[in-house]
Amino acid sequence: MSTNTIPSAKGTSQAPTLAIRTRPENPDHHLWNNHGIWFVHYTVHPDSLTKERVRKSLGTKSLEEARRLRDRLFEKLSNGIWPQQGCATC
Repeated sequence: MSTNTIPSAKGTSQAPTLAIRTRPENPDHHLWNNHGIWFVHYTVHPDSLTKERVRKSLGTKSLEEARRLRDRLFEKLSNGIWPQQGCATC
């Protein structure tokens, strides 16, 4: 899987910066349940002047599976692997 870049506000492409804050006492950080389906949300900074809030369906009703998918996604993002458009965990 290749590293994707996001066009910045100035029109140039650069590797985005991921902004994730976690609290160890909250195992469900960055997750929310919307009518029975779990979603993940996080913030990306395409450049130093802008930010993008990302919200994606994890496509599961299981909290345990949602945690696994979130952790896998954040691991990929931390390694510079950005999901394809419309895919939260690809």
